[in-house]
Amino acid sequence: SGGGHGVGDDRRALSGGAGYPDDAVGLVVALAHPDRVARRRGDQYTLASGTGAVLPPGSALTGHEWLAVAEVGRASGRAAGEAGAVIRAAAALRVDDALDAASHLVDDDETASFSGGALTGRRVRRLGAIELSSTPVRPSYASAVDAVSAAVRAGGLAALNPDDDADTLWRRLALAHSVLGEPWPDVSSDALAERLEEWLGPELATLATGGKMAGRDIGPALKRLLPWPEAGRFDELVPERLTVPSSSSYRVDYPLPDSGDAPVLAVKLQECFGWTASPRICDGRVPVTVHLLSPAGRPLAVTRDLEFFWREAYPGVRAEMRGRYPKHPWPEDPMSAEPTRHTNRRR
Repeated sequence: SGGGHGVGDDRRALSGGAGYPDDAVGLVVALAHPDRVARRRGDQYTLASGTGAVLPPGSALTGHEWLAVAEVGRASGRAAGEAGAVIRAAAALRVDDALDAASHLVDDDETASFSGGALTGRRVRRLGAIELSSTPVRPSYASAVDAVSAAVRAGGLAALNPDDDADTLWRRLALAHSVLGEPWPDVSSDALAERLEEWLGPELATLATGGKMAGRDIGPALKRLLPWPEAGRFDELVPERLTVPSSSSYRVDYPLPDSGDAPVLAVKLQECFGWTASPRICDGRVPVTVHLLSPAGRPLAVTRDLEFFWREAYPGVRAEMRGRYPKHPWPEDPMSAEPTRHTNRRR
């Protein structure tokens, strides 16, 4: 093709030809196709439309920061790189002309991201999909809500790095909701994100003023979701700990929601002598799996039916263990023996 202002072949830059300065060609093309204004990013160009494209090997335009693209085509093979599109014809463009030609595509946006218990805010100026500048700013409360909500929706409560107490509380709430329904709150990722300001409002305000949110803050925040006056029964319905016949109490290990697993209580066998009524929670609707442990804390039996265990399985356990742990009681009749945390000598 000749040296006029039309589209050149796919290996050439557009030139001004008869008496037109080359940068004027860039402005003309940019005015005609503002969505094809392009900025170099690494080895490829980002167009204002969001398309990623590369120049053909050996192009005279290689190295220019800004281009006005007249024609872009799909490409395959090595020439396309990762972009999937190749610039067929373009002209060099000055940044001022790019901003003038596509001024209606210039936009300022404030964004925030949540990570490590803190918010990072940035004000980003873009020309379409092209980032022009990015400066740190203190996030607004609204951007704090958006950022934390997105993190919770994507990663659940774990995105907030809760401590063990908060994680256990969340599991208890989830079980109460799945078994008993209303008024116990839904604590799925989507529900927590939807009601974020309701239960995490003060912590969001702290984040928006540059403060941090710690894992220990999450438990007290979750308690704001407890319904009143029903909250008074929460510890009874999904207890944090259960008392066993030895009068000791142990934490219940609650399963992850939707795992299908049962809550677990791990306790040494000698503390459970005489215990036949297998523990149940959630108004008796959910059986607790009991892990009966050896004096060394290793599981000897896993059961939801203590009466069956004492009658059918205990004699075999006793025969195997009494020689291994002679200082601990292994009575022939576990139903009438006194439950204990201690060895024979201390009883």
